[in-house]
Amino acid sequence: MQLIRALRRARRLAVRPGEGRAADSGMTSIEFVFLTPILFLMIFLCVQFSMYFFAERVAQASAENAARTARAEAAVPADSGIWRTDADTQGSQFLQSVGGSLLTGSSVATVDNGDGTVTSTVTGKAVSIIPGFSLTVHASSSGPIERFITDGP
Repeated sequence: MQLIRALRRARRLAVRPGEGRAADSGMTSIEFVFLTPILFLMIFLCVQFSMYFFAERVAQASAENAARTARAEAAVPADSGIWRTDADTQGSQFLQSVGGSLLTGSSVATVDNGDGTVTSTVTGKAVSIIPGFSLTVHASSSGPIERFITDGP
């Protein structure tokens, strides 16, 4: 008996289809208006950071390419400073061919460390799709100068 009364009371209190929905009309549109900019910002940040990491990989490969050229050419004593220009040019050409316009204001610099090693450094700014958001890319590669050393006394 009590179960039947409870069921009748629940039926009276239950909202019938179509009743009580008037207060919720338009809520989906309002939620969409508030959440859309946040969603777009998250998408743009994902794209921005993926472009940054790709630019960083391209800069690292360019620095390695310039260091490889410098290691091979710095061993020749007749080329006192030409190897730096060749290494920087090689790194810049690699950067332009692979990265294109991915790095803006990029520069390649190769130096002789004086201890038988050379270091190539690439710096630049990754392309930004978010206004006012700028990330600097810095990559360097070092290695010993390749020298031919004879065996024996």
